[in-house]
Amino acid sequence: MTDIKLLIADDDPNICDMMRLYFENEGYKVKVAHDGVEALSAFHSYDPDIVLLDIMMPQKDGRQVCREIREISQKPIIMVTAKGEVFDRVLGLELGADDFVVKPFDLNELSARIKAVLRRYTAQSGASDEVVKFENIEISRQRYELKLRGKPIDIPPKELELLYFLASHCNIVYTRDQLLDKVWGFEYYGDSRTVDVHVKRLREKLEGVSDKWTLKTVWGVGYKFETFQ
Repeated sequence: MTDIKLLIADDDPNICDMMRLYFENEGYKVKVAHDGVEALSAFHSYDPDIVLLDIMMPQKDGRQVCREIREISQKPIIMVTAKGEVFDRVLGLELGADDFVVKPFDLNELSARIKAVLRRYTAQSGASDEVVKFENIEISRQRYELKLRGKPIDIPPKELELLYFLASHCNIVYTRDQLLDKVWGFEYYGDSRTVDVHVKRLREKLEGVSDKWTLKTVWGVGYKFETFQ
C-alpha cells in the first residue's frame, strides 16, 4: 500500500471513475476534479503528490492549470489528451509537465509512468544541493534558482533544468533527443522543436552575461554549454 495522493483532473466522469477505481485498488489516495477551477482548488486544499491533468477541460483548460501550478509548485504533472497532437505535446512540455500520455491509454502503462515520474521527483527532492557556477552565472537545481551577476532571475522550471544539465556537462554536445530524454525524463515521440524553443529563450536571458562561456549550437548535431580558457 502507499500513502501517495493523486489528483485526477478530467471532465469525463467515466474516465475519472475508471482511474479512481484502478488507482485506489493500487493503494493511492485519489481526489477527482472535473474542471480547471476545481482542479486548482483541489491542488491547494488536497496537496497531491502528483497530478493527472487533462488538457481539454471547462472553466480553465489543462494548459492554464499547469501554468498556474508551476508558478507555485514543482509537484509532478502528467498531462493527458485525446488529441495526440504534436502541438499539445510541445506546449505541455514547455509549460513544465513531467510526462505526457494520449487517450486511450493502458492503465498499467499509466501506472508505470506515474511511478517513474515520482521516482525522479523523489530523487531530485532528496538530493543535496549542487550549484553549478561559472563567471557571472550560478545555477541551483535543488532550489530552482538562477543568478546572473549575483541577481536572481525568473526562469521557468524546464529552462532551468535544461541549462543546469548542459552547464553541469560543459563542452559535451547533446542531440535534441538526448536532451528530451535527460531533461524531460521520458522517451518523447514527435517534434523535438521544444528544445530549440527553450534554448532560444535561454539565450535571450544569457545574452551579454559573460564571454567565458556560451550556449552553443553545433549544427547538425545539437547543443552544448561551451566554456573558453
